[in-house]
Amino acid sequence: MAKLNLVLLAVLLACALGLVTSQHHARKGFSELERELARSRELDVEYGQLQLEASTWGLHARVERVAGASLGMRAPDPRRVRVVERKADR
Repeated sequence: MAKLNLVLLAVLLACALGLVTSQHHARKGFSELERELARSRELDVEYGQLQLEASTWGLHARVERVAGASLGMRAPDPRRVRVVERKADR
């Protein structure tokens, strides 16, 4: 009977250690998940900001202003512009 009690005690301790270990891993995994979700939200905000910045950089008025100020470009004289029609494909 004493041997059976010792065996049952050993099994009980093994189960208790297994339970504690699995709970520790679950809490650690949940903590990591929360960190990654927070990072995902930060990246979503940054992506939105980058999209806004990209649309601002590509505005026609801004491109025209930068071309004129930085590169000295200007619109051509309309009298010197020639429109070429594309031939119809056969």
